[in-house]
Amino acid sequence: MSDRLRGVLWMGGAVLSFSAMAVAARELLAHMGPFQVLLLRSVVMLGIVLLVVAQAERPAVGSRRLPLHLARNLVHFAGQYCWVFAIGALPLATVFAIEFTMPVWTALLAAALLGERLTRPRLAMLGMGLAGVLVILRPGLSLFQPAAFVALAASFFYAGNMIATKRLSATDSPLAVLFWMSLIQTPLALACALPQWRPPLPSDLPWVLVIGVGSYAAHYCMTRAFRLAEATVVVPIDFIRLPLIAVVGAVFYREPFDALILAGAAMIFAGTYYSLRRETR
Repeated sequence: MSDRLRGVLWMGGAVLSFSAMAVAARELLAHMGPFQVLLLRSVVMLGIVLLVVAQAERPAVGSRRLPLHLARNLVHFAGQYCWVFAIGALPLATVFAIEFTMPVWTALLAAALLGERLTRPRLAMLGMGLAGVLVILRPGLSLFQPAAFVALAASFFYAGNMIATKRLSATDSPLAVLFWMSLIQTPLALACALPQWRPPLPSDLPWVLVIGVGSYAAHYCMTRAFRLAEATVVVPIDFIRLPLIAVVGAVFYREPFDALILAGAAMIFAGTYYSLRRETR
């Protein structure tokens, strides 16, 4: 099996993991608040990471950049809260479509914080991204949903997380990034969840495992995919999760199929893919 095909398969695993996480979050939100969902997810992830660290011969989890880890996880935690909140307030396809704006925000933040240039391909991506967002949100129309701004905020926070992760990757291992993410976010989520704590039901346990294991699997699969294949091969696979989650939403939650959501997401994806191909060349 070629490295490209293996990369595509690993990215397919990430797509399935993200979709499973969204369904698990939707199910858990029926019995608890977003902060409690994040706490249960973090506890499961922390258990997985500690198990991996215990089995590793030389677990490289130490870091001299703890302030950057703390800042990254505060931003990531905010993004996770906005994402979980949006999952409970919007159709699943709408949340996933808005998520595709993350490369747009990443390019803007990289220009502002890292001094990277806004090249013509990146400006084209920004233009297509803005147009796609307007198609999805449809401001001024009766179908506009204010909660979509929360999903946009999640995408923006995720972009900030990507910038911080890029800086950390120069010195820290991926396992260290996941270790500190779980270690920092678990007590943070606990402090936020305690005031409105509700005992989980026995039927919640499978969904807790799905969202925790899915979160770890998504990070792992994406890392493997980008190591094995070019970004221009891997990134288009990520777009599959939008029609996939649209079908899940229509079948299991009776969410209406909205062609404009797919159209707007396709515009955002087209700009991102064009920029990626030009940058690769």
